Amino acid sequence: MPIGAYADLRLMPADRLVPLPPSIPGTLAAGIFTKGITAHYLIFTTFAVKAGDTILVHAAAGGVGLILCQWAKHLGATVIGTVGTERKAEVARAHGCDAAIVYSKEDFVAAVRQLTQGKGVAAVFDSVGKDTFGKSLRCLAPCGLLVSFGTASGPIAPFDIFELNRLDSLYVTSPAYVTHTRDRSELLRRADALFGAVASGIVRVEVGQTYPLADAARAHEDMQARRTTGVSILVP
Repeated sequence: MPIGAYADLRLMPADRLVPLPPSIPGTLAAGIFTKGITAHYLIFTTFAVKAGDTILVHAAAGGVGLILCQWAKHLGATVIGTVGTERKAEVARAHGCDAAIVYSKEDFVAAVRQLTQGKGVAAVFDSVGKDTFGKSLRCLAPCGLLVSFGTASGPIAPFDIFELNRLDSLYVTSPAYVTHTRDRSELLRRADALFGAVASGIVRVEVGQTYPLADAARAHEDMQARRTTGVSILVP
């Protein structure tokens, strides 16, 4: 994408834009688009979630997490989420999580093992990175997949790949947004799926925080302090 975020106006290549249905307000589209497209390729392409799967979603009350959890639940998965506070646990449970683990109060590996009767989960969706990577591996069932799609806590340190062998033949992948939207037909297909899921009520998204563009720094401070829930938008 061309440089130009946090601006009143942007000049965009036409093939990077998608038609917005009348049922999707511009503010909602601004809040859900990249998050929803990310959720779509994670659960339809990276790990094709199906009925009967049990998955773990970190930051379940965050922007991607809230969309991913609802969509995965609709597909028939059992969804376990991790969150930082009890308030966020309530939000996560209201948006598709069968169980919400407050990681500041309990060890999420032990909690996941207990919730799955020791079996572990088929996939972990991890946008946190450094702070959760090692423990996420220990939440997986044999041959499970760790999907690392963000590093909110910092970059993941180098690790011995043979550890995946010792932990029961695990898999790790790191999918990129640009790879899954480079082709225009794919971008339109994912956008149509997202807008359809919102219009049908499969995915419910509330804009949690709205800031004037001039207060972008405060928005970052709130995110870093984990005071935000769900979607945040800047309004020019």
